[in-house]
Amino acid sequence: MTNKNRREAMDGNEAAARAAYALSEVIAIYPITPSSTMGEEADAWANAKRPNLWGEVPLVAELQSEGGASGALHGAATSGALAATFTSSQGLLLMIPNLYKVAGELTPAVFHVAARSVATHALSIFGDHSDVMAVRQTGAAMLASASVQEAHDMALVAHAASLETRLPFVHFFDGFRTSHEISDIETLSSDDIRAVVDEAAVAAHRARGLSPDRPVLRGSAQNPDVFFQSREAANPYYDKAPGIVESVLKRLKARTGRAYRLYDYYGHPQAERVVVAMGSGVGAVQEAVDALVARGEKVGVLQVRLYRPFDASRFVAALPLTTKSIAVLDRTKEPGAPAEPLCLDVTSALCEASSAAEGPVRRPNVLGGRYGLSSKEFTPAMAAAVFAELKKPEPKRRFTVGIRDDVTKLSLPPVEGFDTEDPKTKRAVFFGLGADGTVGANKQSIKMIAEKTGLRAQGYFVYDSKKSGSTTISHLRFGPNPIRSTYLIQKSEFVACHQERLLTHLDVLGACKEGGTLLLNAVPDGLWDRLPASLAREAARKKLKVYAVDAAAVAKEAGLGRRINTVMQTCFFAITGLLPDFQKEIKASIEKAYGRKGPEIVAKNSRAVDRALEGLREVDVPDAVTSTALRPSPVPQSAPPFVRDVTGVMIAGAGDELPVSALPIDGTFPTATAQYEKRSIA
Repeated sequence: MTNKNRREAMDGNEAAARAAYALSEVIAIYPITPSSTMGEEADAWANAKRPNLWGEVPLVAELQSEGGASGALHGAATSGALAATFTSSQGLLLMIPNLYKVAGELTPAVFHVAARSVATHALSIFGDHSDVMAVRQTGAAMLASASVQEAHDMALVAHAASLETRLPFVHFFDGFRTSHEISDIETLSSDDIRAVVDEAAVAAHRARGLSPDRPVLRGSAQNPDVFFQSREAANPYYDKAPGIVESVLKRLKARTGRAYRLYDYYGHPQAERVVVAMGSGVGAVQEAVDALVARGEKVGVLQVRLYRPFDASRFVAALPLTTKSIAVLDRTKEPGAPAEPLCLDVTSALCEASSAAEGPVRRPNVLGGRYGLSSKEFTPAMAAAVFAELKKPEPKRRFTVGIRDDVTKLSLPPVEGFDTEDPKTKRAVFFGLGADGTVGANKQSIKMIAEKTGLRAQGYFVYDSKKSGSTTISHLRFGPNPIRSTYLIQKSEFVACHQERLLTHLDVLGACKEGGTLLLNAVPDGLWDRLPASLAREAARKKLKVYAVDAAAVAKEAGLGRRINTVMQTCFFAITGLLPDFQKEIKASIEKAYGRKGPEIVAKNSRAVDRALEGLREVDVPDAVTSTALRPSPVPQSAPPFVRDVTGVMIAGAGDELPVSALPIDGTFPTATAQYEKRSIA
């Protein structure tokens, strides 16, 4: 039976939290970026008395540390309660002692992780797999999601499988790239969840709970005579776990029609070159595979969902028999190891398969590569470079993609001009400042597009770790087909710049495709006289249609102060024509978003909607440039060489172009450099 699910737009954190909340009685939380939203949502739902699957309101408790949260989860699960927590990065590492205990005692519980970089030479709030790779030795099962839809579905699978296998599950998805991406997904109903969760397994978990009515000793101390044997006694549970997870996936498919496999192959049925990956990078590789297969190349991608226990036989069975070479992509770095973790697992699985086979077997050649550390961009062009490397007679055994390594020479340059964007998908990019309302307005817009137009939609937001007052860039896609592009928009039909000064600091026009539309928050009169001449020339060369609105003046007149988001959102819908009755829809979203703040706030925003179009004007791009203004240098030429060559490039938003040799080897930077970055945010 296929259930007709409701389609809603939400981010990966909410998608995972919804399933976790429905299946939990105790949720122990402690905030850490980028997982905090999961705990915040659960706390808000509990305060609103939203019931879980069994009609009870879960106990949501914020502890004083991650160690406290995992300890509370351990205690709750040991007593027979259904328990979950949410965390990332160092927060997950602080839970390791309790992870060992929960796994060693074969106690069901789920840790939902928005995977994030662990601080090494520097702190990073952005996403990779270094945190989850640091807990793979604890005995917890590990399940990876690659999209917002998967984060929703795999959260359910993790809870259901944990109960049946008796193993704690670490369910993870990429921090920011999935946790903060907004996408329209098919949501699970209570009936769907009931159809997947085995009530007998719930009852068995409760019956094992520590209770004065059923006294047992758990958590003893053991000597060398029996400790080793006890550790081996749990082996059958790990051996059976992949089969149990597979059965849960089959129940999910029977209910929703969405088919998932533990190791999911996509591509040419007789592929000779295969990339192995897990997490959001799979979407970019799949796009590259489609483009290359259309050109006649025999390539494919194998997505890993169940990382622990790693089932070597199921993994090898998922590979096409024609596979000659494999590139394993790891979103982590394990210094000093012969290869990264997933690569070592794949190599081991292939070795075991060839050893067990009867007769001579040609084992595929295996390469290992690193990508995407700290949310570094990973595109189909980079995936195509990996497939090209696999084709070489003597490829690099170890490589990196996404950076320029001029030190150890490991990097592969992306394939030039490799574009896989769906021509039916429309794109929009918005440049704003943290806390100016741009991101909030775009989140509303993507949800309205998804829910009111019937189009598939995706919203992704690039934040700066300096947060308030720093640059934000919103990437919106919408079209008739499913969107799996897990990378930033390169060339957009529509670009909006919500702060005029960003035009001189960032390459805003570079984001526009030829013949595109540019919307500026700027006084229309004398626009090209104020801006650097190079901008007018580029706008003319690209034949851009340019609109301007003095959003600051409109917002001030409406009583919103500096909050220009409603003004710019109105102009976006007016120019694009995406929503026929956009003013009515925007006002409805304003009522929903700000209604609890009182009628005055709602009235001010509604007034801004009405007056925004009065100030919107198309501005002709001049044939002859009259401006004498020049684009300012990010830092003075008198600055020290490091500031000019490294810090200045980062300030200009071009840090991705810096080679490995430009960066300090141990994270040590010179002091007194803040004087060169004038952010003008006061």
